Amino acid sequence: MAENAIEEAPRTREGRSRNPFLRLWTFLKEVLVELRKVVTPTRKELIRYTLVVLVFVVFMMLLVSGLDLLFGSLVGWVFGDIPLFGLA
Repeated sequence: MAENAIEEAPRTREGRSRNPFLRLWTFLKEVLVELRKVVTPTRKELIRYTLVVLVFVVFMMLLVSGLDLLFGSLVGWVFGDIPLFGLA
């Protein structure tokens, strides 16, 4: 039965054009259809989203900077070059 399924599988793509210009035109038409579905945010939503992104970026900068300070101090302390957190 499995052999029949393999033999009956289509070997070519039927219904698809090989013309690259027609394929490009179809793609562009589909892009325009999808762009018509896009909803632009209101001014209030845009400001809220911008603030959320800025707060997140500042938080991540502080987190990465803190971890860098911590790991740098630990490495300096382990290898004896720098006292822990710069405290003598």
